[in-house]
Amino acid sequence: MNFLKSVTLCIALSAAGALPAQNISRAEYIERYKGIAVAHQEKYGIPASIKMAQGILESANGNSRLALEGNNHFGIKCKSDWTGLTIHHDDDAAGECFRRYDSAEESWADHSEFLDNGARYQFLFELAPTDYVAWANGLKAAGYATDPSYPERLIKIIEDNRLYLLDRGERPGMDIIVAREQASEERSRAREIPSGRIDPDCFPVSVYPVDGRAIFRTPEGLFIVAQEGDTPRSLARLAGVRARRLARRNGIATDTPLAAGQSIKLQ
Repeated sequence: MNFLKSVTLCIALSAAGALPAQNISRAEYIERYKGIAVAHQEKYGIPASIKMAQGILESANGNSRLALEGNNHFGIKCKSDWTGLTIHHDDDAAGECFRRYDSAEESWADHSEFLDNGARYQFLFELAPTDYVAWANGLKAAGYATDPSYPERLIKIIEDNRLYLLDRGERPGMDIIVAREQASEERSRAREIPSGRIDPDCFPVSVYPVDGRAIFRTPEGLFIVAQEGDTPRSLARLAGVRARRLARRNGIATDTPLAAGQSIKLQ
């Protein structure tokens, strides 16, 4: 059998249901997507625990029809402005239109953009990214789901699986990224940042690089140190965050020239 015939046969068998059904455990789902959840918390400010819990709940650990056939892990419907792929599925009504994606990763990215760009969700981004209880209730208040028990279901998933550790830079069920003793010591010697500047010796550097520029993790959040010629807009582009949000977080305009050595809060 040549390669083309082999591929054709596999597709036909899959469509006929002859291949074994996928069955991802919750632990496997968390392991597979926790890196994306943490990265999106740092980029958008959405708690990693909330993203993970929504993915688990909406996709049944990646085993739902929408997840398997449409790579839709968050139950996002088409809406009038959606121009991408679609899949129809019975939900509140029969045959409703849902967004379909080429990959699960694309669904995870679209979920963050959906919240970040949705006017009704903007108040959520004023909440602390570690306050998963407020986020869970806020999602329901904003109309993300019609299930009246939606917040409680998210919170239960988070607490049963210790997903709140992701919000704090730890991995549930695995070794803690930064030892709690070290974190406690860092907090005890932390000081307020004088004159908008940061002492690199006092704080650990973030684990991910940004074009060779250091990002510092402090008790107050993530900071990047400006260089000559930087503006909030250029730093936002560098760090992959929204310029308007970064500027608002620091109480300055998006195109304000920054002094070399000035610390700018990213999250």
